[in-house]
Amino acid sequence: MTKKKRVFSGIQPSGNIHLGNYLGAITQWVASQDAYDNIFCIVDLHAITVPYEPQSLLAKTRELAGLYLACGIDPQKSAIFVQSHVREHTELTWLLNCLTPLGWLERMTQYKSKAQKQESVGTGLLDYPVLMAADILLYDTNLVPVGEDQKQHVELARDISQRVNFLFGDIFVVPEVVIRQSGARIMGFDNPEQKMSKSDRGQFHAVNLLDDPKLVRKTIMRAVTDSGSETRFAEAGAGVLNLLTIFEILSGWERPRIEAHFEGKGYGFLKKEVAEIVLAALEPIQARYRTYADDPAELDRILKQGADSVRPRATATANRVKTAMGFVLPT
Repeated sequence: MTKKKRVFSGIQPSGNIHLGNYLGAITQWVASQDAYDNIFCIVDLHAITVPYEPQSLLAKTRELAGLYLACGIDPQKSAIFVQSHVREHTELTWLLNCLTPLGWLERMTQYKSKAQKQESVGTGLLDYPVLMAADILLYDTNLVPVGEDQKQHVELARDISQRVNFLFGDIFVVPEVVIRQSGARIMGFDNPEQKMSKSDRGQFHAVNLLDDPKLVRKTIMRAVTDSGSETRFAEAGAGVLNLLTIFEILSGWERPRIEAHFEGKGYGFLKKEVAEIVLAALEPIQARYRTYADDPAELDRILKQGADSVRPRATATANRVKTAMGFVLPT
């Protein structure tokens, strides 16, 4: 019997989980549950690399856990857990810190972008990619499904794994990045040149998974398009292409069928159809989420089950690294 490849991915419990997160990442996770050995993490340690509110972190961690489940992540098929519940994530990060050249971190695009917006930068922001590498490498991960903006960080994890393997022998599996062909970058409805972001506070920037249906419809109907009428994927402007892509992922239709469906019908019709298909997707997610939100004890049980299931793997990897680096393991 062929051993399943292992998948690891995660989302920070900060801001609001939006349609871009769902289409770009979570739908991939749900679809892969039978084909792969999946580990899906709530990366709360990553959320404190920038200023944050403790009570918000607490609430958003539980909210994200509920949304993972509501979107279709099955705890009987996939491990779901909170990053800080498995201490080997931070332990391995320190070990990798001591082997990662500073220049590798300073060249990270996200670090440079965020650092330019702050007067003072915490060490955690610079070190974020090493923590992400530890997340991935702890579990002998084969595949890492991420959005386009995280590709560079997975490439760094590959570089770190190869450096450790060169220095100490065959320690780590070298992971591969996976980016979906369509929907890797869902753009903001108010600015289709900018990726939909959890940190953007514009009222009509994103559709969040827990938004009221009236707000969802209003946000999509206000989406920026252009003054033309083009609805072919290859010819459409950024705003129209974004709407077509959302429809493509949620409908499962082939592009010729989509283009024929919208040909000559105007952008108002396109927005209305996208709004309807988005609302149809969100309704069962919101209903399932309410059941988990109303039962925090069950949510905690599932998270503990997930952490308990992955901890032996994490411990084995951390011990393997420490042994190779010359540490005496406790008896």
